[in-house]
Amino acid sequence: MAVAQLDQIFKAYDIRGTVPDQIDATVCRRIGAAFARFTGAPSIVLARDMRPSGVELSGAFADGVLSQGVDVVDLGLASTDLIYYAAGKFDSPGAMFTASHNPAGYNGIKLCLAGAKPVGEETGLVEIKAMAAGELPPTERQGTRTERDLVTEYAAHVRSFVDLGSLRPLRVIADTANGMGGYVAPRVFEGLPFTVEYLFAELDGTFPNHPADPINHANLTALQARVTAAGADIGLAFDGDADRVVLVDEGGRPISGSLTTALLASVFLARNPGSTILYNAICSKAVREVILENGGVPVRTRVGHSFIKQVMLETGAVFGGEHSAHYYFRDNYRADSGLIASVLVLEQLCLTGKTLSELLAPLDRYADSGEINSTVTDPTSVVDRIAKHYSDAEQDRLDGLTVDLGDWWFNVRPSNTEPLLRLNLEARTPKECEAHTDEVLALIREN
Repeated sequence: MAVAQLDQIFKAYDIRGTVPDQIDATVCRRIGAAFARFTGAPSIVLARDMRPSGVELSGAFADGVLSQGVDVVDLGLASTDLIYYAAGKFDSPGAMFTASHNPAGYNGIKLCLAGAKPVGEETGLVEIKAMAAGELPPTERQGTRTERDLVTEYAAHVRSFVDLGSLRPLRVIADTANGMGGYVAPRVFEGLPFTVEYLFAELDGTFPNHPADPINHANLTALQARVTAAGADIGLAFDGDADRVVLVDEGGRPISGSLTTALLASVFLARNPGSTILYNAICSKAVREVILENGGVPVRTRVGHSFIKQVMLETGAVFGGEHSAHYYFRDNYRADSGLIASVLVLEQLCLTGKTLSELLAPLDRYADSGEINSTVTDPTSVVDRIAKHYSDAEQDRLDGLTVDLGDWWFNVRPSNTEPLLRLNLEARTPKECEAHTDEVLALIREN
């Protein structure tokens, strides 16, 4: 198999593509064998989301692993954060079959090493791709495959992040978007003093109600309407594999990942005074401010789970957050979990007696553009042109180009997979944000 065939599905952080033209059983069998050989581990934990193609593709991957004399512990249906937990608990590499928020025609694989250590472009994906392109003959010993259900155990792990005695009745609406949140979240909330109403809880990888992408606010309309109609305290919107959650406040307003990161940063700093907190390059300035105000050590990282988990390991950070609604926890093997973030926010509502909007008001300090994508033929030259235009401003190249002009700042990052530039901009007021966004977009899109 030519490496060029694999180039289209091996991304910066995972493996992803359309089924069956880009990803099929043959490809997955080869990747399974390559992953087994790469890790050198005696066993690998495996799980899948609800996509119809997941059974065949994960089965083929397992066959590849077994062919190399490596055992498979099959968890069956699971959320991505559950596979990270299993990889940490068993100190075993893991493979999760999911395409997260992508449409129904996609599938993919998120890989991790023993202890839930990340596998990205710089930490193994390149080597695994090269191995998968070649022939890996079966070993004399065949691995064995066993099935295991960890959902109940994982639910208890999620609940361990909060003081169960502090919880009080709350009304919660959870939109699981026909994804894995509908499978795992009820086990987490079972027995807690919350009244939880689920929207689109049926597992259906064709996503008949709306895409499982909560960052796109168009996908939150049903949740927003139900929160306000029911007089609920909070709305939770999970993506397809439930490793992300976007909050909706009691008034139906979507909450950015930056605000949730700032809130959780203050929680962890109260529990762990002086600790390190991570935030990515496109998070609001408010996140750094809140970390400093609460006596923490802020560390800014590149966007992407493999980078954040590595920095978390190096710094001992207790918590990290991304603007994209990924939240990472040291005591969850440094892995991200939408469910852990959810129970922590619910605990804060209970402890403070405040509404979510009241909790967040002191943290909501700036207006942001959201992420705006522009198609450009040569992203690198456009970034260089923008850097030159703002040469008098403070700049860095940690991830793409960040330009800080004091009262406003922006980041432009090339896509890893498409000829796109992603713009995120923040200013003091919505009016200033709109004007500056138009200014930078004009630069990006000029011929």
